[in-house]
Amino acid sequence: MEFNLTYLDSTFTGIKTGDGPDLLICFHGFGESASHFRCMEAGLGNIFTIVALDMPFHGNTVWKEGRPMEKRDLVALTEKILERTGKQTFSLLGYSMGGRLALCIVERMADRIRHLVLAAPDGLKNNPWHMFATRTILGNRIFSYNTRNPALFFRLLKLWRRFGLLNESVYKFALHRMDRLDKRQLVYNVWTIMRRMLPRKQMCKRLMAQSGIDTLLIFGRYDRVIPPVIGEKFDDGSFPCKLLVIDKGHQLITESLGFIIRNNISTK
Repeated sequence: MEFNLTYLDSTFTGIKTGDGPDLLICFHGFGESASHFRCMEAGLGNIFTIVALDMPFHGNTVWKEGRPMEKRDLVALTEKILERTGKQTFSLLGYSMGGRLALCIVERMADRIRHLVLAAPDGLKNNPWHMFATRTILGNRIFSYNTRNPALFFRLLKLWRRFGLLNESVYKFALHRMDRLDKRQLVYNVWTIMRRMLPRKQMCKRLMAQSGIDTLLIFGRYDRVIPPVIGEKFDDGSFPCKLLVIDKGHQLITESLGFIIRNNISTK
């Protein structure tokens, strides 16, 4: 089922599937949408009621607040979902960019979270280029200029690859994301509007430990964009966590992932 969720002056679109007794809120990756999580119903639909939201500049969500999205906005949206579904507690699934958003919710609502599933999650390692491009005036101006005039960026990509500063997979990934104006504009818009979504990892770990959140980290063995070593460093034994490395690349959202999650979380 597709639905609209009104928040302040904005409208979020999303999907709801499954009819399980527990609530699973899902956050998608960059350039994807809430509909990507429909495939989770086969493996998880009788355990969870699955709700996914389209983030700004994705799906048909329209963000009209005239400012970057804040962590408090994510919390308010989560509260609206809880109210709409009649739930008091919930679980989270964040894929890629969505992993960063899920961790931001952990910061504010850890005592109400049962399970946390992070699949190839962004947010476990700070990206200095992302910080420079979105958190500084100079960086954002350069970012905006590059969106319209990308020649220098492409030359730098090739140079970094030649000197081994970028592996071939990351080079192709960046090239694919930036090879057309509409794609570059999407990167600029999303990075800029979501620039406040930076989870405090150590705080998250403490809260996950205090609240006993059942945490599952899933990485693709062949993922060169967000490789498994990032998860291995994050999983330091200070909070309840299970780490899985599966025979995939970066794209993990498939029907089989639902069954993998089902077999590796505690449903008691």
